[in-house]
Amino acid sequence: MFSLFVISLIWFIFGALIMGFGLWVLLDNQSFIAVLQESSTTLKVVSYIFISVGSLSMAMGFLGCIGAIYEIRCLLGLYFTCLLLILIAQVTAGVLIYFQRDRMKHEMSNIIKGMLVNYTGQNRTTEHTWDYVQRTMKCCGWTGPGNWSENVWIRNSSVSMYPCSCRNETLPGTDVKETGLCEHLSNILPVYETGCMHSVEGWLLENCGVILGICVGVAVIELLGMILSMCLCKSVVQEDYTKVPKY
Repeated sequence: MFSLFVISLIWFIFGALIMGFGLWVLLDNQSFIAVLQESSTTLKVVSYIFISVGSLSMAMGFLGCIGAIYEIRCLLGLYFTCLLLILIAQVTAGVLIYFQRDRMKHEMSNIIKGMLVNYTGQNRTTEHTWDYVQRTMKCCGWTGPGNWSENVWIRNSSVSMYPCSCRNETLPGTDVKETGLCEHLSNILPVYETGCMHSVEGWLLENCGVILGICVGVAVIELLGMILSMCLCKSVVQEDYTKVPKY
């Protein structure tokens, strides 16, 4: 009983973490996620799924704690069933994400390139976040600085312009600005020569490793919770309702 209570409590905490991650994906505006969030419906759906699963997991952890303390067989059975359904859903989602990874990568590339074409430096939600990505990762464009040549403002400008966040401080040029478009007298722009694609993919893979570790930990706790709930459910003495007086 005590072991199931501890497992349920940990499951409740993991549910809170999953819900918190979903809220971070949905509300964050200070990382690369914000660049994708505004244009990618897939990412929004994923964030809502994380929030829903996290909320359900917290509810199931609470039911598991109550069922373990009071040894209520119906709650223990419901707890086992819901854990089994969540585990199946997690495995299914993992398989779908694995087989859709190329499509998601292509979608991400199109979102970034489309944002670069229409960049003005005025959109605080996505454009300033992308400026932050370029400054911190010391890169320019998606595959390279050539992506910015398709920008509407740069293409139609009579002077040489470049995104200020691409500014390579080691090269001579104008003062460094954090956002917007900067003018340059020479055609040789003082910008980073590498694109952000590999840096961003590395950042996503690094965070995916953390997410994967959490998911594996949650799966292990789910299996332990299922085993303990069944063991406790079998050990609980079933009431003989035939002996209850009838009125």
